[in-house]
Amino acid sequence: MDLKPGREGNGQRPTPAPSASHGKPDSDGFSWLQPLGLAFLTFNSVVALYRSRSDPWGMAFVLTSYVDLLLLFWCLRRFESTPEGSPNTGILKMAVWSLSTLLTVMFSYRVASIMPLPVAVVVWTMAGLTIAAGFYAFFIYKEKERATPPPNASKV
Repeated sequence: MDLKPGREGNGQRPTPAPSASHGKPDSDGFSWLQPLGLAFLTFNSVVALYRSRSDPWGMAFVLTSYVDLLLLFWCLRRFESTPEGSPNTGILKMAVWSLSTLLTVMFSYRVASIMPLPVAVVVWTMAGLTIAAGFYAFFIYKEKERATPPPNASKV
C-alpha cells in the first residue's frame, strides 16, 4: 500500500494513496467484489432453502431475508449514487431504514425464539436500540460544519 506523506511537523499521519484494488472499480468501472458477494449470498440462500424444504416457515424466512437483502443492496447503491439534495434522497433513506429494520426484527425474532427469557430480552433490547440508532442517524442527526479548523496538537 502506497502512503502519501503527511506534512512535516503538523502531526498528521500519512494517508493511503487511492488504489483500485480495495473493492473499488477498476479503470473500466467493474469490480468483481459485487458479483462474488451476490453469488455467495445466492448460493447460501439456495443451500438454506434446500435444508429447510420440510419447514415452510423456515423457507419463508430464507426467501424473505434474501429478497430483503437484494432490495437493501439495490437501495444502498441508489442512495450512494444520488446527488445530495435530490428529492429521492428521503425516499431512499426511508427504504434503507425500513429494509434494515425488517432484517433486524426478523433475525432478532429467530434468535430470541430459541433463547431463554433473559437472553431474549437482551436480544430484543439490542434490536430496539439498533433500530432507534439507525432512525436517529438517518432522520434526526444533522452534521454540523466546523467554522474553524481543529487546533494543531504539534504546536505546543
